Amino acid sequence: MIPLPAGLIVRWRWPIVAFWIALVALIAPVANEVHARLQVGGQNMPGSESTRAEDLIRSQFSNDFTAFAVVVVKSDSLVVTRRRYAAYVDSLTVALQRLPFVLKTLNWRQGGGLAELKSDDGHIAVIVAGVRQVNDNDPTSYTLQLREVVDSTARAMGAPDAGFETHLTGGPAFDFDTRTVTAEDSRRLEQAVIPLSLLVLVIVFGTLVAASVPIAVGFIAIEITLGLIAMIATWTPMSIFVLNITTMVGLGVGIDYSLLIVTRFREEMAAGLNSHDAAVATIRTAGQAVITSGATVMVGLVALLVVPLHETRSVGTGGLLVVGTSILLSISFLPASLAILGRGVEWPHVLSRITAPLRSEVGWMRYAASLARHPIRAIIISGGILLVFILPVSQLRIGLPVSGWFPKDTEAGRGLALLEQMRAGGSLQPIRVVLHTTDGTGLWDADRLRGLKAVSDAMYRDPRVRLVRSLVDVRPGIPLWQYILAYGDTAKARARSPDFVRAYLSRDGTAALYDVVLADSVTLDGSLEAVRNLRRIDVKSLPTLQHAELMAGGFAPSSLDFRDELLRRFPLLVLLVLGVTGVMLGVVFRSVLVPIKAVIMNCFSVAAAFGLTVVVFQWGIGAKVIGIDGPTRAIFVLGPVLVFAIVFGLSMDYEVFLLARIKEEFDRSHDNDSATIAGLAATGATITNAALIMILVFGAFAFARVLAVQMVGFGLAVAVLLDATVIRMVMVPSVMHLAGRFNWWPGYRRRTGASGDYRRGSAGSLPPPPAP
Repeated sequence: MIPLPAGLIVRWRWPIVAFWIALVALIAPVANEVHARLQVGGQNMPGSESTRAEDLIRSQFSNDFTAFAVVVVKSDSLVVTRRRYAAYVDSLTVALQRLPFVLKTLNWRQGGGLAELKSDDGHIAVIVAGVRQVNDNDPTSYTLQLREVVDSTARAMGAPDAGFETHLTGGPAFDFDTRTVTAEDSRRLEQAVIPLSLLVLVIVFGTLVAASVPIAVGFIAIEITLGLIAMIATWTPMSIFVLNITTMVGLGVGIDYSLLIVTRFREEMAAGLNSHDAAVATIRTAGQAVITSGATVMVGLVALLVVPLHETRSVGTGGLLVVGTSILLSISFLPASLAILGRGVEWPHVLSRITAPLRSEVGWMRYAASLARHPIRAIIISGGILLVFILPVSQLRIGLPVSGWFPKDTEAGRGLALLEQMRAGGSLQPIRVVLHTTDGTGLWDADRLRGLKAVSDAMYRDPRVRLVRSLVDVRPGIPLWQYILAYGDTAKARARSPDFVRAYLSRDGTAALYDVVLADSVTLDGSLEAVRNLRRIDVKSLPTLQHAELMAGGFAPSSLDFRDELLRRFPLLVLLVLGVTGVMLGVVFRSVLVPIKAVIMNCFSVAAAFGLTVVVFQWGIGAKVIGIDGPTRAIFVLGPVLVFAIVFGLSMDYEVFLLARIKEEFDRSHDNDSATIAGLAATGATITNAALIMILVFGAFAFARVLAVQMVGFGLAVAVLLDATVIRMVMVPSVMHLAGRFNWWPGYRRRTGASGDYRRGSAGSLPPPPAP
């Protein structure tokens, strides 16, 4: 137990409340800027093949482009060869070229009629703008300026009235739109969840003031955490995922912990204590329960820091900050505020009389007693339900979703839809394959060019590959001897085509680059298999490339490396969470069976959540309810990892609340059955109410517009729903009844007589864990 200065907190209640309010006021301006400081794309993993490929490309190839912006134009009535259409495309191209951060532009007219820059039917045209970094600005920051130029040019040319549809897409635009959508979803869903949570709390407490205090704590915890994350993001990269996760977890645990504190404070007041003494008693009892519960949540979040990946460490950091802030608020700001409010926490009293029938405990006592009479039947029924939900886990496929990965109701998403319509969507994310010699020799001679061509031919053997751009793939159909002749004089070749040679041959001539464009029919998940095939090309088997290495970089290769590394680390994360949580519960409850049972039960709820995620997302059953058009056919690896790490600790909250009360009753009566009935009856309403709020919070984010956030929100909501109903309210008490006094072995000392003496063991003389 951590000794809490309860008296000191109550004595200094006004300064404590003033401190937290001042802190929120100071940090709010920084918190409002957090979405602009977060990264959408993941940071490359040190040592991975994709990272080494990207590093080599950046260091050895003279390409000033840091990103590409893509403008897509469509007209249903005109084709690109018509004068008005061509004039509009040229005007857009010139306007973009005038921007200081645009290095070069390319359209189908400038590109010598490149087919990939216009659709086959001629109704869609594409303009590519190479964006360079100016004054250390992130290319994403140019998106607004690019769109302003595109929109102003469209208006000046009368494009909207003429039926032209124009969209800016590409990497920077997707990053910008994803950041914007994520921030908007956080605000929108938070605004939707808070009134619903307030309604539940009004029903739970029967007063408006008591219901409003937990909402305030959740809001303060989120605001402070987002401000801290914004500060951290200035010196280390933080993933955009942390924004929604922080909002979800902050609202959930902030309201949950506050619910426990307020409930205990009102109980102490009802027992006759004044507001100051009630606050002190609340800190010493429910405050300790909050610390114990919060510690179990933080175990899973700490485990995320063990995985050396940008996304997991960002979420782990954000989660630790918001849970830690919620705990501090619950044991300082909240009881201090309650001590100030006193009886005012019961206002208005009329609500309490109206909602009293909804808070009756008689039903919980009857349910707990009936469960005690038939524990085996309850275990069989609840176990069967869980088994049905767990079975789909066997079909879980970890990968990239076939569709819906990018937010579709954004300008970048609409631009991508047009590219896919002209079967050019794959050109936005080419696989960048670099071949370099390990002995420092050049690639210009005829023998090496033959090797480069052999590698290109091997790439084309994969039916997923639509186009390869390289030194030996300028245009289809050019024979090898022409390349040998063209590159025979290195200086002349560089002078004749400086931009092309610089883009695909390193400065020292020891590395060559291949841009591999996949067919538009290839899904994101299929692109991972294409990367595997590319990496299987054995360049060392070619006589002229025995001292060469082939590496793949870009979106798909980095996603594959991310997936493989996270899956490799996942077992360690699971063992760490299970082991530390089990030891913590064993120490708190002086038991061997209790932590083992708790860990197993939690695994059931998490596995069932994974199974339902497969059903809804991977199979698409019921997916349209949450705005998903069809089956994703694969689950993004970050979803299951985050769901496990977060929900394992959150669901353990309810285990602690329930077992702590049962243990308190057992230490008084030494009757396991009566203690289990009393503990379940006393905490059943609290657990289900707290879980209902969690489900509202997490479930709301299942309706977000970023697919990865939807997966996490859905998984968390389902896991909490199953945990608070089937697990905690049925299976756990049923097993407690069957295990009897062995629940508390070896800390239990059996009573031998009326004198109160006990047999072996010493835990009976220790104070019980605090009950909420």
